[in-house]
Amino acid sequence: MSATSTVDPNATSVTSATVEATMPHLRLLNQLFLQSVSCQVITGFFAWAALIITAHHIFLHLTNYNVKNEQKWIIRLLFIVPIYSFDSWLSLLFFNNDYYYVYFNAVRDCFEAFVIYCFLSLCYEYLGGEGNIMAEIRGKSIEHSYMYFTCCLAGRGYTIGFLRFCKQATLQFCIIKPLMAILILILEAFGKYHDGDFSPNGGYLYIMLINNVSITLALYGLFLFYFATKNMLKPYNPVIKFLTIKSVIFLTFWQGVLLALLEKIGVIEAYEGPHVLSAGTVAAGWQNFIICIEMFFASIALRLAFPHTVYLNPSRPTTQRVVTMQSISNNLKETMNPKDIMHDAIHNFHPNYQQYTQYSPQNIDERKEGMNQSQMTHQEGLSTNSVSGSSANQSHLGQTQQQSDNLSPISTQIGKLLKKNKDNEKKFLLNDEDFN
Repeated sequence: MSATSTVDPNATSVTSATVEATMPHLRLLNQLFLQSVSCQVITGFFAWAALIITAHHIFLHLTNYNVKNEQKWIIRLLFIVPIYSFDSWLSLLFFNNDYYYVYFNAVRDCFEAFVIYCFLSLCYEYLGGEGNIMAEIRGKSIEHSYMYFTCCLAGRGYTIGFLRFCKQATLQFCIIKPLMAILILILEAFGKYHDGDFSPNGGYLYIMLINNVSITLALYGLFLFYFATKNMLKPYNPVIKFLTIKSVIFLTFWQGVLLALLEKIGVIEAYEGPHVLSAGTVAAGWQNFIICIEMFFASIALRLAFPHTVYLNPSRPTTQRVVTMQSISNNLKETMNPKDIMHDAIHNFHPNYQQYTQYSPQNIDERKEGMNQSQMTHQEGLSTNSVSGSSANQSHLGQTQQQSDNLSPISTQIGKLLKKNKDNEKKFLLNDEDFN
């Protein structure tokens, strides 16, 4: 006699119904977390911690504002942390609205484009400006490299047009990204834009493609510039600085794309509660949550990548240094003045300036003085470590000193040409024929 087992169909239906009811409930709990006080406290802690760390970092640069042409770009770069973190935190505070996050993201997108340009401009200042860079690479041929995609350029000589392309590639991103941010606001008002909507009838797909092409071109210009000047930039550890900046920008960009894909496949769904939120808004909420945490670690990484100690003036001990709030305020105003950015944009895009190189003897002299200060301070810091560290420092200082000495013939030649210039401008343009 064999035992038989029976399955209650009612029990099976109850179990399946329980599972189906549990899954939306779990998703509901996850989505509600973005609206909870716990979420606001956690993100607020990381956002304000990042803001305080970066504010102190900026303050240290402003109180030791000895190489202005470099430090103004560093300070502009550091503002990425407070803007990203505070912007994302405010977006979570207003998370109950389905469209407020779009306006906060527009502010963040505009500054994102500015960061890449600031980094390239900082590299220019490290090397003494456009004129000194051309003096170093003029007459050299572009090397073949699959890694830097210079296959089609191999054998050609470096010209001012090469530097023009590098600057134009980054500047176009500063124009395209804000325009796309404004276009998003317009399309959002007409209901034609939704994050994660890859439909050809919406604007998200096209804006994402345009932004991808623009940022790829900007990075390609940055890669080409590094490829041409990597030996000159070696003493300044540009790879560490670039990776720090790149990780901040690209983590936020690609994690946004990933969240959009999760939304597309249904992992992130709309929330239908007291405040109805679309799936795109929920994905943007998780993006802002992650950014608040990331900016805390970014503030620490940027502090290590752009230390203020290399700009300390060894002739003025810390105990004797008196810095007034007025001087700090003036330094901050100079840093925030966009006049040099506008001038650079005109200089790089205006057709009348395409074959001219910009020289600034004042920048060269300031850079040489800054190099000497950095060498003395860096030497004191490394001499306390070990004998091997001291020998490495000797090599580093030798490379930097050689670059500083290379500025002298340029300054002499420019000085002679400057005497002929009746206007005696701080910055002036020279054609290659002026050096013949």
